[in-house]
Amino acid sequence: MPLSRRLVASAAACALLATGGCASMAAAPSPMPEVAPPVTEAVAPGAPGVAPTWSSAAKQGAGASYEAYVDGQYRGGGPTGNVSRVWFSIADGILTETMYGLIHEAQIKSMRFAVMTETGLSVEGTDTTSKVSYTHTDAEGRPLSPAYSVFTTDKQGRFEITKTIYTDPDSQTLIVRAEFRALKGRITPYALLEPHMANTGVGDRGSVGTLEAPRYDDATGPYGVLRASEGDVHLAAVTYEPFVAASVGFVGASDGLTDLADGRMDHAYQGTGDATGNIMLTGALPSIEEGSAGFQTFAIGFGATEQAASDAAIASYRAGFDNVLANYNGQGDAVGWEDWLGTLSELPRMAEQSTDGGKLAYASALMLKVQEDRTHAGALIASLSNPWGDTVDATTASTGYKAVWPRDFYQVAMALLALGDTETPLAAFRYLPQVQVGADTPGNNGATGWFLQKTHVDGQIEWVGVQLDQTAMPIMLGWRLWKAGEVSDAEMATMYTRMIKPAADFLVDGGKVGLLWNDATITPPFTQQERWEEQDGHSPSTTAAVITGLTVAADIATASGDPASAARYLAAADDYSSKVEARMFTTDGAFGDGDYFLRLSKTEDPNSHAKMGDNNGQPGQAQDRVVDGGFLELVRYGVRAADDAHILATLPEYDDQTRDDLTRVRYDFGPVGDTTPGWRRYGIDGYGEDTTNGGNYGIGGVMAPGQRGRVWPIFTGERGHYELARALRGNSTDRAIADIRRTYVRGMERFANDGLLMPEQVWDGVGANGVHNYTTGKGTDSATPLAWTHAEYLKLLRSLADRRVWDLYAPVQARFASGAATADTSR
Repeated sequence: MPLSRRLVASAAACALLATGGCASMAAAPSPMPEVAPPVTEAVAPGAPGVAPTWSSAAKQGAGASYEAYVDGQYRGGGPTGNVSRVWFSIADGILTETMYGLIHEAQIKSMRFAVMTETGLSVEGTDTTSKVSYTHTDAEGRPLSPAYSVFTTDKQGRFEITKTIYTDPDSQTLIVRAEFRALKGRITPYALLEPHMANTGVGDRGSVGTLEAPRYDDATGPYGVLRASEGDVHLAAVTYEPFVAASVGFVGASDGLTDLADGRMDHAYQGTGDATGNIMLTGALPSIEEGSAGFQTFAIGFGATEQAASDAAIASYRAGFDNVLANYNGQGDAVGWEDWLGTLSELPRMAEQSTDGGKLAYASALMLKVQEDRTHAGALIASLSNPWGDTVDATTASTGYKAVWPRDFYQVAMALLALGDTETPLAAFRYLPQVQVGADTPGNNGATGWFLQKTHVDGQIEWVGVQLDQTAMPIMLGWRLWKAGEVSDAEMATMYTRMIKPAADFLVDGGKVGLLWNDATITPPFTQQERWEEQDGHSPSTTAAVITGLTVAADIATASGDPASAARYLAAADDYSSKVEARMFTTDGAFGDGDYFLRLSKTEDPNSHAKMGDNNGQPGQAQDRVVDGGFLELVRYGVRAADDAHILATLPEYDDQTRDDLTRVRYDFGPVGDTTPGWRRYGIDGYGEDTTNGGNYGIGGVMAPGQRGRVWPIFTGERGHYELARALRGNSTDRAIADIRRTYVRGMERFANDGLLMPEQVWDGVGANGVHNYTTGKGTDSATPLAWTHAEYLKLLRSLADRRVWDLYAPVQARFASGAATADTSR
């Protein structure tokens, strides 16, 4: 490969005029009926504007440039040249949260188009329908890069807009290339850009005007520019020619959309002056005749200064937008997304297990890599979204799901390893000490070794609950990488002392926490929070991870010359395993025959009927009235066999669809004979939309009693893994694998949206639907793309290809599930 993917643009780049690459408009439009031009005024009134929110979390697309590591880190000078640190998302057919800097640092809330027609104003997202597809695919339609073509159509059939969206891999620039086609009468498009600089919707300044910069072609004259800034972060949205008119205003008072309500643009405010607030930038484009098309490209540059932002945008113009897209894709000599996909040695074999020709497998691979920070190598986030963002307050900075949870992190790293990517999981493993609590953790005066609940990608502490599975999973990941030969014995010995031994010691001893609000005393395997971060107690899923972490930690300790610790870890794992049923399997439950694993046991006695805590608007219930799928993790890791009597006894209660909607967990979608099974996190879950009015979760911070957690596609994948483990115990594996592909693989594929992104939750049809008008079995506004969902799908494909559960740990299976089907004992 060449040392740089940068392709040199020539004056021939102006051939892009025909495709919207650099022309302002291709058609020669007739004017709309005569109206007075907007009045130019220096300063916009109405600061600070209405209270800001974020955008819908139901993303149809998410993207960023592929950047190659240099010695395991992100820095320039490698095969991909400069490092782009720009991410974007798409929802409702419009550009939504766009990040620059660190992956959680949003700078744009949205960019959409309002179109004045002969019969009124139409606004993208509200008055249009949309469809998203991948711009660059192979012959089978599998995506080869996260560049998107977005098609929005006016609901009254008056116009359509086609946008192509991607980033410049060699500049801090987002590219939006738009084509407008007038179908009924003349139209006038207006660009509406809502900055949320520095990750809030307040404190922004803005201005509009022109930009004098050297041209790369024979044209003369200035560029058009819309600017926004807060502190030391700046944005410049640059167009090839100046806007017909441009304005900046405060949202709800003097913004362009408010101005257009009377059918015309009356004001052209040039800046916000000394005031700051929630602003909108508006740029009017030339009118377009019926039957004609117009083109415009926006190069949105980011930088630490106004000049740097402008320079970034102009650099993309000079490179030529077709060249930039080719670089992004990795076409020709450029190193980009195609090249990274080509390194995934297991992807073709995994795609063969899909039922959609591999489309979702390729998209899932892209989504996992997109959602990695480009400053802190290996920092894998949960989702490039802010759950229910359209009602989430943006007056203060928030990460939403754009943060590190070691549990989600583990799922993603393991899925990448399943694909054959060894570099990213290794970088992830080496990243983990940043989020482990040590004596030097700011503010810590308590126990060490446990992993922080949630952090920014730079390690900044956000939440400090202790979740024991999140302390076990880094050990598990390290062991898998070590056994795969990606971590050397020498490095593992170093990491054992630095990270793994402190974590394993905490899983044995626990201790008194002393960080921020948390001063609890932890006594493993009783966890302060289980995998849903809501309750303390004995959790089957947490305990499964703890037993697994300790078992493989003993293997690492032995290899690192610490047999005493190895013996201690195994003794603790043995003890925890011996008490799994005694602590968490009720024989006096409220459901069925009364015999099943609990979601959580609040005491040492699973028959105590102890009350669980209130959460998410739902009052606490007796522990035997709450069932979840956490018990299946005992099988996944090898702590119990798939045909263990206690596992089999729990399945009917987990699958019971005759119970009331409050306590019911399983919901099947589709016609009889062709259903897709789905499961909620647990009965009585309140993490979702309000059943009484369809409102979003937690509006205004209020936990409403009508809130209901919906179906999570993750559990369709988890059940597929369990059914594979059970099939491997029988004699009809081929038939079982065919059934798993048809039911669970295809089921997960059906949960994906048109952009092949997979959600956290899908609508289960229970209660009021609300303004979102959700489709049953399709994503809600919770969080899309959820990295864990994509990871679970990929791991299921790998498990089917291997005929072995990918997350099964051979030493655990050999020790605790004797007689289970065995395979490669090295992992």
